[in-house]
Amino acid sequence: MESVRIKLKISYIGTEFSGWQIQIGQRTVQGCLEECLKKICERDIRIHGAGRTDAGVHALGQVAHCDIPVKKKHIPWQKALNSLLPKDISIVETEFVAKDFHARLSAKAKIYSYTLWTEPKFIYPMRRPFCWQVGKIDVDKMLKAAKLLEGTRDFKCFQNKGTDVKNTVRTIFKIFCIPGIFPQEKKIYFIGDGFLKQMVRNIMGSLYRIGKGKMSIEEFKELIEQKDRTLLPMTAPAHGLCLEEILY
Repeated sequence: MESVRIKLKISYIGTEFSGWQIQIGQRTVQGCLEECLKKICERDIRIHGAGRTDAGVHALGQVAHCDIPVKKKHIPWQKALNSLLPKDISIVETEFVAKDFHARLSAKAKIYSYTLWTEPKFIYPMRRPFCWQVGKIDVDKMLKAAKLLEGTRDFKCFQNKGTDVKNTVRTIFKIFCIPGIFPQEKKIYFIGDGFLKQMVRNIMGSLYRIGKGKMSIEEFKELIEQKDRTLLPMTAPAHGLCLEEILY
């Protein structure tokens, strides 16, 4: 059957999802999208995402592509999908693209953010699903340590098990911080050519300890050089992480 390729920009709240990738018996973003695509196209449609966000991770600008029957090209796809999708997923943009476009393989860079809530006494309830409440923390010290990670290196020590990846070398172009929606929030951005499984959350777990004075920058540097995940601190909670944008 003749088909055309469509690119989707997707936003979702990850709280109630078991991640992006389809899992039997679990509610996933990919699963919800494919259910809606099947209703519209009247056949199974496989959708391919730019990144496999974990359970609880949010997205403002996830990108995916799929091939739809050419006879369905005239449909107002954004409106059609949003009318069927649950309230915690929204299609932000749609675009027809060339058949050689691939949401993951064509990507040049990915931008993630991790939001910290730095007020120890309270957190606004509406922000709780999107922030890690860490209390008072030395963000400047965290960013100084993060500078050690910019550039091209083997990030094996920040990879959790679960994916069959042969090459663990990645490039982080920049790590920086901006204020969040409220004064109590700090958003730390990670821009790189790609990220390993739970890599950003593992980096954040280490930066958290540095910001809390529980690890020195010198100790952090030594741990990076040893490339042993088991020596590094905990993985930061999923709900503070957001896939902001994919660059092509």
